[in-house]
Amino acid sequence: MSVVIIGGHDRMVSQYKKICKAHHCKAKVFTQMAANLAGQIGTPDLLILFTNTVSHKMVKCALAEAERGSANIVRCHTSSGSALNEILERECKNAG
Repeated sequence: MSVVIIGGHDRMVSQYKKICKAHHCKAKVFTQMAANLAGQIGTPDLLILFTNTVSHKMVKCALAEAERGSANIVRCHTSSGSALNEILERECKNAG
């Protein structure tokens, strides 16, 4: 399963990727607005938005790309590792 994480904390990027790898997911993490964010998102199976730590502009861009690729979208207010773990457990169970 491919996962794109939008938002979160810069210092947590490696932990987000580690958690995704533990759930057998390939992850891309964007904590800040990239110049070509729409082109870099691709077509993930799951888009996770950490809404507390992300700009509205990033959310709009990510949602537009996710809807075009028909990705499953999950919004979470907290950007902790345990929140990501819970999301992935639930979504991987639903997908598999």
